[in-house]
Amino acid sequence: MEVLLPKLPSFKLPTPNYCRSITTKTSSCVRVGFRRLSSLPVCASTVNEALADPTIGSPSLGHSTRPHFPILHQEVNGSKLVYIDNAATSQKPTAVIKALQNYYEGYNSNVHRGIHFLSARATDEYESARRKVAAFINASDSREIIFTRNATEAINLVAYSWGLSNLKSGDEIILTVAEHHSAIVPWQLVAQKVGAVLKFVNLNDKEIPDIEQLKEMLSGKTKIVVVHHVSNVLASVLPIKDIAHWAHDVGAKILVDACQSVPHMTVDVQNLDVDFLVASSHKMCGPTGIGFLYGKMDLLSSMPPFLGGGEMISDVYLDHSTYAEPPSSYGLIYHQLLVSYYPKLFDHPRFEAGTPAIGEAIGLGAAIDYLSGIGMEAIHEYEVEIGTYLYERLLSVPNIRIYGPAPSKEVKRASLCSFNVENLHPTDLATFLDQQHGVAIRSGHHCAQPLHRYLGVNASARASLYFYNTKEDVDNFIHALHDTVNFFNSFK
Repeated sequence: MEVLLPKLPSFKLPTPNYCRSITTKTSSCVRVGFRRLSSLPVCASTVNEALADPTIGSPSLGHSTRPHFPILHQEVNGSKLVYIDNAATSQKPTAVIKALQNYYEGYNSNVHRGIHFLSARATDEYESARRKVAAFINASDSREIIFTRNATEAINLVAYSWGLSNLKSGDEIILTVAEHHSAIVPWQLVAQKVGAVLKFVNLNDKEIPDIEQLKEMLSGKTKIVVVHHVSNVLASVLPIKDIAHWAHDVGAKILVDACQSVPHMTVDVQNLDVDFLVASSHKMCGPTGIGFLYGKMDLLSSMPPFLGGGEMISDVYLDHSTYAEPPSSYGLIYHQLLVSYYPKLFDHPRFEAGTPAIGEAIGLGAAIDYLSGIGMEAIHEYEVEIGTYLYERLLSVPNIRIYGPAPSKEVKRASLCSFNVENLHPTDLATFLDQQHGVAIRSGHHCAQPLHRYLGVNASARASLYFYNTKEDVDNFIHALHDTVNFFNSFK
């Protein structure tokens, strides 16, 4: 899907020098406890230059984009870093780092209402980021995008604002056993307050949430369905458009946790017809500390404020206050010309109380520009290929158990694998991989304890890829994993 972004005002800024050496001497080490970090030189050019250079001989997407990520070019514990913990957080390209630097060096100021140039510039860039998010997921209006601290806050916003206003005793909330804690706990708290009932969909024999069971659970009592798009443990992908259709047939709403899908594939909220959708910046090459909620305009307009304070109000009196509408769209010129005459045009949305994460929003906008420059379809196609390669290479490890469906023509797994090796604790595996091989994976329950209990384990190891990973990364990981398993088995 081609994403059309609004044309932004032209501002003169120093041209960032993307080609730079992080460190010219690879032997330069910094000791942090037992870790030894060594930086390797990297020269990062723009996305389109690297992807369009015909002299490279059709490199993989991973090879083409790695130079844009300075952090990947270092040694950890004496080995070349292999970063495959992307389901937890992604790394940041130079373009995003420079966008943050440009904001703080060139036009750092608080947004909205300020009439001076820096405030107007910051406001325009901040609201431009909102428009970029809207275009990226094909929202019909940028006012349907609410900036939050993260996806967890976005889910809490819906639970407390929409949930407390619309749920009553006996109403049902449908989730799956594979949901992230942040999608379960807020609805537990709301259900306890109003007397609603949580119902959970189990897995089928392919270790995918049982969609037929979900369909059978839907009834007139169902008020909202809360589901993930892509599981952060099972790598399974749910048919969100179908689920939304079934939910709407019984008069229910649907909230989608898209943290593991928006960074990796084209997500079109209008096509999916979802009521709410949440995602996090830091999983899609953007900064930490900011996420977003998409909500249909009619729903957002009817929801009460989630947090109270400055910026989310329309008028404040000693005995009561009135609240701003969801985000309003305006630009630099309008801001400069009209703010003095029509101040209510510039009230901040009712769901964004206080000073927002301005630099982080601008960084998210830069991340969206970067991803759009590559193309989400290209990213998804590459990740399906490399994710299947990861799955198949893991099968070479003795006594391994990979969770979730096996990849096939019908089943397209996400590019992650959660697994256990018989009689070895996943945290022992992850620790040895890091200290002896410089391989970064995740171990634990991945904020999905109910799912792990359902699978009969307390924890798992997880390797998760992004478009800047390569088959060499996978091969290095598999070699390191074999060595790790052999090491621990030698004590038996």
